Amino acid sequence: MALNAIGIDIGGTHIRAARIAGDGTILDRRTLGTDRNAAACLQSCRDLVAALRDDATAAIGVGVPGQVDFAAQTALSGGYVDLSTLPFAQDLAAATGLPVTIDNDANMALVGEARAGAARGLSHAVLLTIGTGIGGAILDNGRLLRGRGTAGQLGHLTVVPDGRACVCGRRGCVETESSGTAFANHLAEAGLPPGLRAQDLLARSDPAAEQVLHRWAAPLRHAIDTLITTLAPEAVLIGGGAGAGALAALDRFPPAQSWFAAPVIAAALGDDAGVTGAGMAALTAGRRAVLVNGVPASGKSDIAALLSARTGWPILSLDTVKNPFLLQFAPVDRPTNRRFGTAAYESIFDMVAQHAPDATVIIDAWFGFQPPEVLHAGLARAGITQVAQVWCHARPETIAARYAARVNSRPAGHPGLDYVPELQALAARARPLDGMPMVSADTEAPLDPDALTRALRALLDRPAH
Repeated sequence: MALNAIGIDIGGTHIRAARIAGDGTILDRRTLGTDRNAAACLQSCRDLVAALRDDATAAIGVGVPGQVDFAAQTALSGGYVDLSTLPFAQDLAAATGLPVTIDNDANMALVGEARAGAARGLSHAVLLTIGTGIGGAILDNGRLLRGRGTAGQLGHLTVVPDGRACVCGRRGCVETESSGTAFANHLAEAGLPPGLRAQDLLARSDPAAEQVLHRWAAPLRHAIDTLITTLAPEAVLIGGGAGAGALAALDRFPPAQSWFAAPVIAAALGDDAGVTGAGMAALTAGRRAVLVNGVPASGKSDIAALLSARTGWPILSLDTVKNPFLLQFAPVDRPTNRRFGTAAYESIFDMVAQHAPDATVIIDAWFGFQPPEVLHAGLARAGITQVAQVWCHARPETIAARYAARVNSRPAGHPGLDYVPELQALAARARPLDGMPMVSADTEAPLDPDALTRALRALLDRPAH
């Protein structure tokens, strides 16, 4: 039975929850009204999980309003529901017996759009969710941008310096000028009846309607222009309950001709983005590793460097860890070199364990020199839950020639020219790791780095459990 997760999206009016399959399909759903009391909100989440879970439910993801310290899995502030007053994730996990992942609600929505919606296949995207307030999230090199921990609070970009006071302490935030709440305020100030939608005003041509649209959509355009200039995304997505109206109103305020441009498009998942993203994030929670595997001189280091340049993922290389010890303890015989290699291998997993809980790393090594059980123990110790393998290979004679050509540039302690026949024989029989999703890389052939990166992202985004 394929595993699933419960995704929960805590909104200003409703708490939406759904049981989510690994591909983002919604299997079942429930909705409750939002209680602004933190303890009552937690109880609502417990009730929703109890109503939705089945025997294949493996995890829970929750999109939380306000700022979240993702590394610590704690809410730092709240908007309409302040969950910073209790250990929300820990309490929900204790009550349900399931692992819980929390993140800012807009971050969860962008995960949904990136894996199953309008941002699928994009490495760089911005999402603005327009509803009671304005949420924001940034995808940079395929990973949520967190800055010091809470980056992406895009609703608090200043767009009207002398504008309305915001709960954040500033004035003229785009949330105070262009959210659904702001739209209602603009209507009231223009003397128009409540309940009108942006689409209703777009069908009119009277001054009051024009005034409301301008006050509402022009600041949003300024915010989008600033984001495009700052972040250079492939697209800006507009979602949330008021997103469709905002997109329509933006047509009245086209961007100026500029050096900086990106399409502004509708988010695809609508109100389901938050629950979908939360469920998919829960299923893939944990650190991720790309294992760049192959015998010595198979081209691993070049592939690892290429991937790191494309993605920003750090490289942990067996030789980089080991070589300083070879130099410090020279001369080193081959058995000692192997012991240093074993220690370096163990050290890599200990270093990964100190990375952020959602980090992706590239590990450059010949994984065949240790038993598979050692690898699996290291992955578990490092908290790595998703793995993708790049199998680097070339003809055995090519690998032998490469190794021979670089012998004199390697630190003393690495095997010399006498190792070349042994390596050529190893290259003829070497195989990738069994049971791990893999992309093959023939390092004698031209490589499409973008296609390789896309393939690896798809493998890493699969359910973790």
